[in-house]
Amino acid sequence: MAVHEPPFVEKYKAIFQNSADQQKEKFPMVEVIEEFELPLIDLSRLNHGPSERQKCIEQISAAAKEWGFFQIENHGIAEELLKKLKQEQRKVFHQPFERKAESNFLNLSASSYRWGNPLATSLRNLSWSEALHISLKDTSKMDEFNDLRGV
Repeated sequence: MAVHEPPFVEKYKAIFQNSADQQKEKFPMVEVIEEFELPLIDLSRLNHGPSERQKCIEQISAAAKEWGFFQIENHGIAEELLKKLKQEQRKVFHQPFERKAESNFLNLSASSYRWGNPLATSLRNLSWSEALHISLKDTSKMDEFNDLRGV
């Protein structure tokens, strides 16, 4: 585990072991592999007349209902700005885990940095995620990673 990663494996060790044992009992020699392609929505269609606009809106709605998230293209955000945002995200998320988990990380509220699901008891409710929620009112409090504010 890299120093910057949350302790997923350590925290969820029992869940992984229980799940592996249950799977061996149910399906001793079966390997299930599923592949999914996330919906890709072309936002430029919002500007191509009422009919195309409506189709795009319906596609967004369907993707949100079925998946909860989706990919977008032709959104109008400059590639250079997206690259800068990724660089700033890396700087933040590659900080040591202990630092990110501090209650005043970046001078933000204690609940701003989140990882995983502390209440997970099975693979079904496991969340392999790491997130930083920064409300607009808190951006002025950030004394470090100032470039993140400007992106």
